[in-house]
Amino acid sequence: MRKQSLLQTQEVETWIFDLDNTLYPVTKRLLAHIDEHMGSFVAKYLGISRKEAHQIQKSYFKKYGLTLRGLMLNDGLDPARYFEEMGPMDLDEVEPNPELGEYIASLKGRKIIYTNASARHTELVLNQMKFKKNTFEAIFDIQAANYVPKPAIESYKLLCKTYSIDPTRAAMIDDIARNLEPAAQLGMMTVWKKTNAEWAKNIETETHIDHVVDDLKDWLRSI
Repeated sequence: MRKQSLLQTQEVETWIFDLDNTLYPVTKRLLAHIDEHMGSFVAKYLGISRKEAHQIQKSYFKKYGLTLRGLMLNDGLDPARYFEEMGPMDLDEVEPNPELGEYIASLKGRKIIYTNASARHTELVLNQMKFKKNTFEAIFDIQAANYVPKPAIESYKLLCKTYSIDPTRAAMIDDIARNLEPAAQLGMMTVWKKTNAEWAKNIETETHIDHVVDDLKDWLRSI
């Protein structure tokens, strides 16, 4: 962890929340469903085996932050086709959590969701969680980001420009540590929502993180 940002929580003007695995836990079953869905799409689109598709899928995610981005840059994918064929995910395992929504709504300042997923997926998740419609001012999704996903810093800059956000008066909460590095570079307070995901181990050693949070609801309650 880095020395805590000079910005205190009570001074935050804009709260920027990731969605998946941050506002709710992505279960192993849901993750497997997403992985299967994506693998099938990649295999069909590229005309390759599922094994090859899995390798490409993981490689693109690691390199670009989003498999979709890799398919667009390297394989000429039209993102409209991707969203049309992928369709909505099965969100039955996403549990209602209206109390979390109330804690977020009670924060002073603006609240925005910043996600590599689509706005439609985000809306379905928030509805499943029983969040009130006005909890967040806006959803900055992958389409709004011109299909440039986190952690590309130009995406963060576009977010700030679009919503006139002063990054030195903003806080970002995300479950993937590398997604917080550009936020820290821009001067944001960074909050890592700790998970058991393989890529998120030993995150306490990262120097661009201000806060490590086990339970988002408990942390919001404490501030």
